[in-house]
Amino acid sequence: MFPLSRRRFLQSAGSLASMALLPSFRIAAQPLYLGGPIFLKSEDPVELAKEHRRLGYSAAYVPKVELKDSVRIAALRKAFAEQNVLIAEVGAWVNMLDQDAEKRKKNREYVTERLALAEEIGALTCIDIAGSYNPKQWDGPDARNLTKEYFDATVENCRAVIDAVKPKKAKFALEMMGWSLPNDADSCLKFIKAIDRPAFAAHIDIANIINSPERFYQNKALINDTFKKLGKWVVSCHAKDVVGKDVHFAETMPGRGGMDYVTYLRNVTALPRAVPLMLEHLRTPEEYDEARLFVMKIAKETGIPLA
Repeated sequence: MFPLSRRRFLQSAGSLASMALLPSFRIAAQPLYLGGPIFLKSEDPVELAKEHRRLGYSAAYVPKVELKDSVRIAALRKAFAEQNVLIAEVGAWVNMLDQDAEKRKKNREYVTERLALAEEIGALTCIDIAGSYNPKQWDGPDARNLTKEYFDATVENCRAVIDAVKPKKAKFALEMMGWSLPNDADSCLKFIKAIDRPAFAAHIDIANIINSPERFYQNKALINDTFKKLGKWVVSCHAKDVVGKDVHFAETMPGRGGMDYVTYLRNVTALPRAVPLMLEHLRTPEEYDEARLFVMKIAKETGIPLA
């Protein structure tokens, strides 16, 4: 982890280098819809929704529920709506490009079911990664993850999932990755064009695509460019950070790395619709508290209200 003074220096340097790329922000076009996991041990929809509000969250990951449980789905939908908490995401974290044909089939069926759940519960989006040809790790690096074969197979998978569900409101999106497609705004745009379905949208995770010194030191420009190109399609964002360690980059919580969170929050809230920013990949309530309070602090200092 960089000393604080060095991190501030890097952020300042990045700010100066990318000043010309800074878009004209519409101040408070949207409030910030911040969300993250909760640790309340309860199955009660009302208690779950209220716990999000107690923490200052206005967005949520989908609570535990099965697609066949229509009564619980209705109760969750009602409880969260009454607390003005968006159900932001239904995760579908499986490998739709698994080398085992039977696993690949089951995984695509699972993703289809998760998109159907997103539609039923009123979630904004269902998210998965495109997948990986890595034989040992479901989301691991592999040279084939950057090929035309990978791109075409992913287009086929996404079309099949969307066409099976035919969602009217929920969107399906692929998470950006550092070692596979989509790995930047341009590759995401190529998927949007090729998949050619209104229900396919964009998900932004800047930390995942900071995979070079240029992107790390110039992350303000990267953030601005990503939102400029994808803003029309963005339905959700993830909140993480990246820290430089010797000769590699490591994921860390917001505030402990070098990402320009003022620029990130301004871009998220300048979008013409409510787009949640979701904390993830932390281990304990205390870690989430630190990350949550950091994002809230930056929002306050930047003049961005919380939803």
